[in-house]
Amino acid sequence: MAISVFDLFKVGIGPSSSHTGGPMVAAHRFARSLSADGLLEKTASVRTVLYGSLGLTGKGHGSDKAVILGLEGDRPESVDVDGVPARLASARSQGTIRLLGSREVPFVVGSDLIFERKESLPHHPNGMRFTAYDDAGEVLREKAYYSVGGGFVVDEDATGADRIKPDDTVVPYPFATGASLLSLTEETGLSVPALMMENEKAFGRDEETIRADLLGLWQVMRESVTRGCTNEGLLPGGLKVRRRAHLLYRKLLAETEADPLHAMDWVTLFALAVNEENAAGGRIVTAPTNGAAGIVPAVLHYYDKYVPGASDEGVVRFLLTAGAIGVLIKENASISGAEVGCQGEVGSACAMAAAGLTEVLGGTPEQVENAAEIGIEHNLGLTCDPVGGLVQVPCIERNAVASIKAISASRLALRGDGRHFVSLDKALKTMRDTGRDMLDKYKETSRGGLAVNVIEC
Repeated sequence: MAISVFDLFKVGIGPSSSHTGGPMVAAHRFARSLSADGLLEKTASVRTVLYGSLGLTGKGHGSDKAVILGLEGDRPESVDVDGVPARLASARSQGTIRLLGSREVPFVVGSDLIFERKESLPHHPNGMRFTAYDDAGEVLREKAYYSVGGGFVVDEDATGADRIKPDDTVVPYPFATGASLLSLTEETGLSVPALMMENEKAFGRDEETIRADLLGLWQVMRESVTRGCTNEGLLPGGLKVRRRAHLLYRKLLAETEADPLHAMDWVTLFALAVNEENAAGGRIVTAPTNGAAGIVPAVLHYYDKYVPGASDEGVVRFLLTAGAIGVLIKENASISGAEVGCQGEVGSACAMAAAGLTEVLGGTPEQVENAAEIGIEHNLGLTCDPVGGLVQVPCIERNAVASIKAISASRLALRGDGRHFVSLDKALKTMRDTGRDMLDKYKETSRGGLAVNVIEC
């Protein structure tokens, strides 16, 4: 199974890659399948049922909005985020949607879109089923999809937990474990990002395009920080959480006293800014998920702002290295909070960011692997317990803390020689096993942890 760095880093909208991005992709895919098979004009109505974690926390994550937008033909990377509120208001007031922007059918949340809180589909906690009917009420098509984290979507034919449809792309340097990745770097003399670059070419992009597209992702990350530092007010959803990045930004600009930890305050700001944008439904880069979208951008901003000689070339190497670690996590554990808890989201992003920073600071492949292992090891067991089903508390602060942790993991690895007691492979196996043993109430259901011990107000 081949995974591209562009599978792990994708432009999307908030607040959740698995609960917003995934349902939008699935809905779009279903609508496109109707059109491709000549069924669109025969479709008189469409019914969507969201199961499991989607049923339990989908309202807070905007899953209903995502389904509507997807059925109307939008995708996370291209939807006009500024125009979404007006479009949704129109759909609600008229009680209709336009499939792929053309075929008008009735659609009302509650009857045509159902949050099924008690039932789950068999292969993953984030399941959904779409059904299209003709004028006589006969089923034209029915299809189940699973949103398995990071915006990845598989249909019911790709059975098994956290599987993406196998990609038959043949890469020159395949690796499925940290040990095999290190062996390849030793055998070839290539660095981790150089090896990843060669693999990326197999997906149909040349090196110039890969670099340009990675820098395009970096630009979106920078824009999300800028918007997060500019926007004020309350985040949507009813918790009345106040955006803090703007005020922190003004305070940091005004500070003149020397503080040895001043840089860490800026890193905190960068993470808060991105995740507040995500929580508000803004445009961000999944890295590798929306819930953890602030960590890689925050650490990249640290590199750009505080490391002498930082360059676009360094940004490309950072993202390729982070992507290599993301591939290992996706292959051997999970990036889905609904499957393994927040260790799969914030923990994964922390490991990826630590590895990327270590590479651009001159680390060896062994030190890169060590930094990633430290990043994931010290997030093991982290639960996903969003208050009110919203990606706000504790998610936003959790990104800020993990960004600092990623920098610490990198610095610790760089002070060593790459040899360490726990391998990345062992840490990932532990993440997978811990997620399997974790009670479901701690895995993006809002039925445990802070979600039940903090009063919504």
